[in-house]
Amino acid sequence: MSNRSSIEVAGLEHANPIPNASRLGPFLVSGGIFGKNPASGKIPEGLEAQCEQMFANVRTILKAGGATPEDIIKLSVWLKDIADRPVLNKYWLEMFPDPHSRPARHTFPTPDLRAPLLVECEIMAVIPDGK
Repeated sequence: MSNRSSIEVAGLEHANPIPNASRLGPFLVSGGIFGKNPASGKIPEGLEAQCEQMFANVRTILKAGGATPEDIIKLSVWLKDIADRPVLNKYWLEMFPDPHSRPARHTFPTPDLRAPLLVECEIMAVIPDGK
């Protein structure tokens, strides 16, 4: 039996049998995280609202896995329209205000995101001993 544990957050479940994230030792890796409101199950309209909710969901999933935003080492983001990067950057800077302590990030243009999604991300985190 593996020491891996599935991280599940009520209201953010995937349609397929996939956990929100998985933790093995100090490593936490997520599946797709997007702007779904866990209370209503709805995806808000507009990129601003979706980015705000997506980053809130990142925090919720991290907390469920025993981590914080400071433990993230890489964030991958898919944008329906890469020209919307300035909107993403607004929420990125709110979560990671210190320019000397930000995780790596790769942003991909993905016109194939299923409607109504405009943005989606994945995280990789390393959780210090004792957490």
